Amino acid sequence: MKKALIICAAGMSSSMMASKTTEYFKGKGEDVFVDAVSATEGDNQIKTSDFDLFLISPQTTMYLDKFVKLGKTVGKPVVSIPFQAYVPIPTGIQKLAELIEENI
Repeated sequence: MKKALIICAAGMSSSMMASKTTEYFKGKGEDVFVDAVSATEGDNQIKTSDFDLFLISPQTTMYLDKFVKLGKTVGKPVVSIPFQAYVPIPTGIQKLAELIEENI
């Protein structure tokens, strides 16, 4: 199973995006799990978790450089989620899934 983690400001909207994207992958028969945490947990998650990919939500791009550097130290990719891939409608979920597939 591949695992991606969305790092968001508070974790509310990202939790919904994570759930919908996980459902999207299941519907395609792919074994990809997406979860979400708040930015305050980002450092620790990148350093210690078993996620394969870390996604930075549009509202937390101010932390992107810091998280990318941290990701490099542990050999894990950290990418920014564009606004069009962060809307809880089918096209947004599909774009987020594609971003994950390209980077995981």
